[in-house]
Amino acid sequence: MSKKMNSQAVGLDIGLSFIKWLTGAENLHYGIWTDLEVTAGNLGQAQSVYTEKLFSYLPSGSLRILDVGGGAGETARKLIALGHQVDIVVPSPFLAERCRANAPQANVHLCKFEDFETDQEFDLCLFSESFQYIPYKTAIERAQKYVNPNGNILIADCFRITTADKTDKTRRVGGGHSITEFQSYLQASDITVTSSEDITQAVAPSIDLEQELFNVFGHAIKRVDGELQSGKPTLRWFLARLLRMILNEKRRYRLGQRLFEKERTSQAFITHNQYMIFALQLG
Repeated sequence: MSKKMNSQAVGLDIGLSFIKWLTGAENLHYGIWTDLEVTAGNLGQAQSVYTEKLFSYLPSGSLRILDVGGGAGETARKLIALGHQVDIVVPSPFLAERCRANAPQANVHLCKFEDFETDQEFDLCLFSESFQYIPYKTAIERAQKYVNPNGNILIADCFRITTADKTDKTRRVGGGHSITEFQSYLQASDITVTSSEDITQAVAPSIDLEQELFNVFGHAIKRVDGELQSGKPTLRWFLARLLRMILNEKRRYRLGQRLFEKERTSQAFITHNQYMIFALQLG
């Protein structure tokens, strides 16, 4: 487990460093690309538009906010700058460290939301691209536990339209809970959906940009592999063997898809997913 977590931290470190170099901030979320050309140079602006959209759903006044899965703390930092108080729940030690660096005024809790305990009460529970990683009934029930009786829950995340085929080695774009199941759950609950918005079309180009980036890495790997094949075949054999030891066949197949193919597209995302913003009110 420690090796898995360490490799995950290395990947996050590299990814966040690249994003910060590119955009000036450590945002890991989608961007909204309406009226923007889909280029790496516009990623920071697209992510800023996304944040503005998300914040437009906040209730008025100074809020005490529970930010579940707060990434690297960039959203919390912006919320604090607007006068809100923020607690962050994050399961990764590496991300907890980044949250403390980027949002030093926030209270950071290093744990899964399922294990989070506090006697504090919040005005709003925020799930910004973290909802899909928690069973939705658990997420809502625990949010209700910590939000005041007339408080709010704000969800911005991917949901699935179609059911994934577990026998397919291809990893589908996006993720999340079944949108129909979740909407049925809300209709049967005593929670009021004050607003819901489908922004799938606006965020989908993020997938194309991500795929282009992986293809750049893939091109570099192919060039290096070609040089090794002709000049250092023994080293190439050793590296290939090491890769087979680290990753199973399914993971190698998916990695190859990400690096060398173009199946992960905005259209595939639109076909299989909905990106929704749900503003919910308790009481």
